[in-house]
Amino acid sequence: MTGALHTLDQDLSLQINSLHSPFTDGLWQLFSDKTFWFPMYALLILFLVRRLGWKKALACTLGIALTIVLCDQSANLLKYSVGRLRPCYSLRMLQGGLHILEGRGSFFGFFSAHAANAFGLALCSLQCFRLQERRGPALRGYAWFIFAWALLVSASRIFAGKHYLGDVLVGIAVGLFWGWLMGLAVRRVCAIWPKES
Repeated sequence: MTGALHTLDQDLSLQINSLHSPFTDGLWQLFSDKTFWFPMYALLILFLVRRLGWKKALACTLGIALTIVLCDQSANLLKYSVGRLRPCYSLRMLQGGLHILEGRGSFFGFFSAHAANAFGLALCSLQCFRLQERRGPALRGYAWFIFAWALLVSASRIFAGKHYLGDVLVGIAVGLFWGWLMGLAVRRVCAIWPKES
């Protein structure tokens, strides 16, 4: 990343990170905590089974799981290839007043796997729910909910001091790519299966 662009990324990230309070700190930690969301993931699978039947729900669950694996592995590959330090390891960011919510973690942070996973799950699951014959307002409500959740998970990484805004934006793009690709694959597989009675 060029010097001027990196400086802009740092400045914008510091500005966002500075908008914290004791109340919001707790919320951002919840959004960053992967295990806190396990009940939501279980509900998602149950809704898929109820709406689509077990075969299509299984295909969707595998598609979502593969999306997350692809997002994670893409992030791990680039983190060590690019070698961009997280904001919590940057002297300039620390001197600028970076607020850190939790432990620093690994040294490198480009790009945000949290953002990629959240947006990958959101888009892949939304495409799965589009397999329903009757869509209606519930699907629109789900779309608003799941993308708002993904955005908050992504933003939490800036507020936690773990990622720059650029890390998060690239993570969102990667997640949308894998979510779209796997959602398309799941829909193609499900299209050739006979309807369940």
